[in-house]
Amino acid sequence: MSEIGMMNSLWTMVSAILVILMIGGFILLEAGSTRMKNAGHIAGKTIFTFGISSLVFWAVGYGLIFGEGNAFVGLSNFFYGGTIDAGGDLAETVFFVFQLAFAGIALTIAFGGFAERAKLSSYIWFAVLFSVFIYPVVAHWIWGGGWLSEHGKQDFAGSTVVHLTGAMAALAATMILKPRIGKYNKDGSVNEIEGHNQVYTSLAVLLLWVGWFGFNAGSTVSVDGAFFGYVALNTQLAAAAGAVAAMFITMILTKKCQITTMLNGALAGLVAITASCAFVAPWAAVVIGLIAGVIVHYSMSFFEKRQIDDPIFALSVHGVAGVWGTLSTGFFATPELAAANGGRAGLLYGGGFEQLGVQALGVGASGLYAFVVSFVFLKIIQKAMGGMRVSKEEELLGLDMSEHGSYGYPEVFSRTPHKQQQTS
Repeated sequence: MSEIGMMNSLWTMVSAILVILMIGGFILLEAGSTRMKNAGHIAGKTIFTFGISSLVFWAVGYGLIFGEGNAFVGLSNFFYGGTIDAGGDLAETVFFVFQLAFAGIALTIAFGGFAERAKLSSYIWFAVLFSVFIYPVVAHWIWGGGWLSEHGKQDFAGSTVVHLTGAMAALAATMILKPRIGKYNKDGSVNEIEGHNQVYTSLAVLLLWVGWFGFNAGSTVSVDGAFFGYVALNTQLAAAAGAVAAMFITMILTKKCQITTMLNGALAGLVAITASCAFVAPWAAVVIGLIAGVIVHYSMSFFEKRQIDDPIFALSVHGVAGVWGTLSTGFFATPELAAANGGRAGLLYGGGFEQLGVQALGVGASGLYAFVVSFVFLKIIQKAMGGMRVSKEEELLGLDMSEHGSYGYPEVFSRTPHKQQQTS
C-alpha cells in the first residue's frame, strides 16, 4: 500500500473509533434523560444491541449496502471475509469497520423510542430486523449506488441515512408502545418526567460532539488536501450555533435558560450539518446550526402536545433536524464543493430548485420507507410476543429489576432499613 493509502486508512480507522465511542455518549444521554430505576437496563441493552448490529452488518448489512445488485439493494459480498491485501487508497477492512459504526449509531437512535417501557426481547428482535431490512436499504439508495444516488442525492455523512432513518423507526416505536405511565393526564395536559442526571446528559453531548468529528470529517476517508479540516470546521460552527440558538430561544419564550433544550440544540446543529458539511461555506454552517437550534425547540413542544412520548427527543433532534440538514444542501451547496463531492449547486448559488427537489425526494422516500417498514415489523413483533411493553407493575418497578434482576444504582435501591441502621 502506498504512503497515502496508509495515511487514509489510519485517519479513517481513528474516525471509526470516534464514532463507536459515540455509543457511550448515547448511553449517558438516554440514561441521564430518564429515571435512575432504568439506568442499568439502558446501558446494558445499548452495548448488547450494538453487538447484534455488528454481527448482522458483517453477515448481510455490508453486502446489502455496498454489494453489487440493483437500484434498490445490494446482493453480494455477504459474510464479509476481509482482505489481507491492503492495496489501493484505503484498506477495505478499515472502510468496513467505519461503516459498521454508522449502522450501530442508526440503531441506537431508533431505540430512543423504546425507552423506559419496552421488553428487552423486543429490542433484540427489532435490532436484527432494522439491521437487515431498514438501514441497509436506505444506505444503499444513497451511499451504495442506489436510485437516489443516481439522482445526485447529497448526504455526505448521514443526516438522512443515519439520523432520519433511526428517528422514523423511533417514531413508529413510540406510537405503538404509547406514552409512559404518568406522562399525560386525562385532559391531555403534560406531566414532566425529568431525567435523573443532567450532568450525564451534558457529558453525553460533549462526547457526541467530539465523536461527530469522526462522523463528519472522517467521512472524507482521505487525508488528501486535508479537506477533513474544512468539514470539521463546518461541524464545529453548526454545533455551536445550534447550542446558542436553542438557549436564546428558551430565554426569550420562557424567561429561563433550559439546559435540556440547549443541549438538544447542540445535537440538532450537529445532525443538521451532517448532510451538508462538505458542500457549504462556513457562514452557511452557522445559519444551518442556528435554524436547527430554533426548530428543535418548537419540534419538542409539537410532539409533546400530540402525546408522542419521546424521552430523549430523538424525533426532534435526529428526525426534524435531519430533514432540515438534508434540505439545507439544496439551498447552500456551493458550485465548487458540489462539483468536488457530487451533486449540484444550491438554490442560493444559482442552482435553481433541482437539487432542492432531489433532497426533498430523498427525505420523503427514505423517511416514509423507514417509518412504514419499522411500523409493520414492530406490529409483527408485538403480535408474536403478546405485547412489546412491560406490565404496569414492571414499568413502575423499573426495567433494571424487572428485566435484569439488579439495579444500575444498587446502593440507592437495594439497601433495607435494617442495613441502613447498621451502617449509620
